[in-house]
Amino acid sequence: MQNLQQNEIPLHDIKPLIEIQEYSLYYLIGVSLLAALILSGFIYLAYRWMKNRKKYNKRAEHYKMLYAVDYANPKKAAYDLTFYGATFKDDSERHLKAYENMLEHLQKYKYKKNVEDFDADTLHVIELYKGMIDV
Repeated sequence: MQNLQQNEIPLHDIKPLIEIQEYSLYYLIGVSLLAALILSGFIYLAYRWMKNRKKYNKRAEHYKMLYAVDYANPKKAAYDLTFYGATFKDDSERHLKAYENMLEHLQKYKYKKNVEDFDADTLHVIELYKGMIDV
């Protein structure tokens, strides 16, 4: 009983303190770098989108010009239709055949000093070709 009063009982289940590794700073740095990388990626993509947004698109411009051709001057219209229509002739075999058919109908309106207005058949072929174009 005397031993109990002096608090000399050996304790075997208490272990000494150990050092715990702290990684929270590394986690914070890693997450910050990842967030900065993602943010810089979004900024780069937004910059490229803004830069390419106003880039010249030949097909779209020729499509607009093809629909803006004035038929009042058939000679100039024939040349314009030939020039702007050539942009779309290689889209498919069907486009090529329609373009060649349009060229055959427009041939009589070129290379002459004075020409008459487009006939109904030529206008139909032109509208058919313009209708099949996709931009």
